Amino acid sequence: MMNQNSSRQTFTGHLEVLRWHFFRSFVAIFFGAIIVFFNKSFVFDKIIFACKENTFPTYVFLCELSEKLCIKDMPFILMNIEMAGQFMMHLLVSFVGGIIISFPYILYEFWSFVSPALYKNEKKISIVIFVIAFFLFIIGVLFGYYVIIPFSINFLSSYAVSGVIENNIHFISFIKTVTTIILTTGILFQLPLVIYCLTKFNLISPNQLIQYRRHAFVIILIAASVLTPPDVFSQILIGLPIFILYEFSIFISRISKPKS
Repeated sequence: MMNQNSSRQTFTGHLEVLRWHFFRSFVAIFFGAIIVFFNKSFVFDKIIFACKENTFPTYVFLCELSEKLCIKDMPFILMNIEMAGQFMMHLLVSFVGGIIISFPYILYEFWSFVSPALYKNEKKISIVIFVIAFFLFIIGVLFGYYVIIPFSINFLSSYAVSGVIENNIHFISFIKTVTTIILTTGILFQLPLVIYCLTKFNLISPNQLIQYRRHAFVIILIAASVLTPPDVFSQILIGLPIFILYEFSIFISRISKPKS
């Protein structure tokens, strides 16, 4: 009985420690959100709304490749039809920005929770893993911002079933599309790292990843449809790089598979 109570107290203590890690992570997100909130002119005009201008780096790069790829105009205007629409989107952008800014600290909190259970050599490896996780997140965010968002906005804003219809896009729809894509790609780019950890714990194997490749592709498509705006174009733009990351994860699983 004493051992059972002791183990229960230990488990409870771990939960208490984990709770404080979550709390500090939330505080970091909160302060990051405050920074974004009080810099709304820069965040909205220079970052979010920059992707609807033909001077955006992605459009300039396409124009340099070929004149046929030049995007001269964005045939749509943003409008707000809700009283609290701009304020609520300001809060949403601040929250997403807070997550992006505080992501390194969130990784640190997670590492601080698991590191006491690791050996010295495992701690060194874990530091490398978390550094890789940070760079994968940044690459995912940049990929979403400079690749998926420009192509999605250009395609959806210029698509028309008739010349009678004018594209006056809801401001809330635009903001939700941008923030969802940025955060989703940042998270989904963690796939190789997740596969590495699962392989190290013998929870999956390279053969299983190959065997269930078709099932994984279906799951990826479903996840892309849930996490992205409800249009096939955006889902394909997100699904394709995730497919590539899955194939890369199979290679990671092969080289990281434990010998015993």
